Amino acid sequence: MNRIAGIAVLVVGLVLVLWGLNASDSLGSGISRIFTGAPTQKAIWLMIGGGLLVAAGLGSIFYPSRGNPT
Repeated sequence: MNRIAGIAVLVVGLVLVLWGLNASDSLGSGISRIFTGAPTQKAIWLMIGGGLLVAAGLGSIFYPSRGNPT
């Protein structure tokens, strides 16, 4: 059951990373990049959150908890 949840978290993380990459190529992010040199805060947080979820999902898949095996 933990691996299924890990796969779900991994998929959500990948979606957030892709959404963040797409947001970083948007018009608003381009304008922000002109003035600040960085993409918008939304794009950055989407990529950070997605990366953390991907790491958590991979950890859950490859290193499942060693709890009670019942």
